[in-house]
Amino acid sequence: MALRKVYSEIKGMKVKELPNYVKPMLSLDYVKKSVLRGLDNYNAKYIQTSSIDPLFHVCFGGMIFSYLVALPEERRHLEHQQHANDHH
Repeated sequence: MALRKVYSEIKGMKVKELPNYVKPMLSLDYVKKSVLRGLDNYNAKYIQTSSIDPLFHVCFGGMIFSYLVALPEERRHLEHQQHANDHH
């Protein structure tokens, strides 16, 4: 949703106007406010309503994180196995 808003605001601009529009969004203060606004929205949507969705978010996030952490090692094992099969 936020990307649609940014896109709709940008599509009418000229290229020279773009840096003046984007530069304030890249400031540390703007990023902090955006993160806090996102956390407040998450709190209002899931935590205050006693929803079980945050538990699902943690479970699925943990699975994705563990998969991404193990992926390089698994790829090394696969490459080693393929290399061993090529030489036998």
